[in-house]
Amino acid sequence: MLNQALRWQLDRVTTPLGVILLVTDAQNSLRALDWADSEARMLDRLRLLYGSDRVTLTSGTAPQPVRNGLEAYWAGDLNAVSAISVETAGTEFQRNAWAWLRSIPAGETRSYREQARSMGRVSAVRAVGRANGANPIGIVIPCHRVIGADGTLTGYAGGIERKRWLLRHEGGDF
Repeated sequence: MLNQALRWQLDRVTTPLGVILLVTDAQNSLRALDWADSEARMLDRLRLLYGSDRVTLTSGTAPQPVRNGLEAYWAGDLNAVSAISVETAGTEFQRNAWAWLRSIPAGETRSYREQARSMGRVSAVRAVGRANGANPIGIVIPCHRVIGADGTLTGYAGGIERKRWLLRHEGGDF
C-alpha cells in the first residue's frame, strides 16, 4: 500500500476570496484545499505528505458534498464545512493538531498557546504553529481560527488579509 499510486482529482472553484484548489480522492474525501495563487506550495505539501512519485492529479469536479459544503459556507452557513470528509497524512502530532482545529467553533478563535495546552503539549507552542502552517486543507481544517496570544492575526499561509476576511465572515471583529 505504501508504494501504491494515488490518483486524485483537482478542481478549481471561484470563491469570494479568489480561486481555490480542491484535491479529492476516490472515496470523496478532501485531501487538500489551497489558494490557486499557492498551487506550487500545495503540490509541495502533497509531495511531502504522500511521496513525490505517488500522487497524480487529474482535472475533475470535486464531489458534490465537498462543493455543497463550501458553497454553503461562503453563503453564510459557517458550520457546513464541518460535514466535509477530510483525509490527511502527516505525523501523529500534525494529525492531532489538525483534528483539534476542527473543534474550534465558527466565529471563535483560539491562540497557539491554548491549542498546545489543550493538546497536552504546553511547551509545544511553536510546534503547534508549524503543524498548523503545514495544514493541507485550509478553511475546512480551520487554521485561520488560531491567532496570537495577544489577539493579533499571525501566520496564515493564504495571507493575513484572507485570514482577516475569513474571521470577519465568521463573525469576528478583526
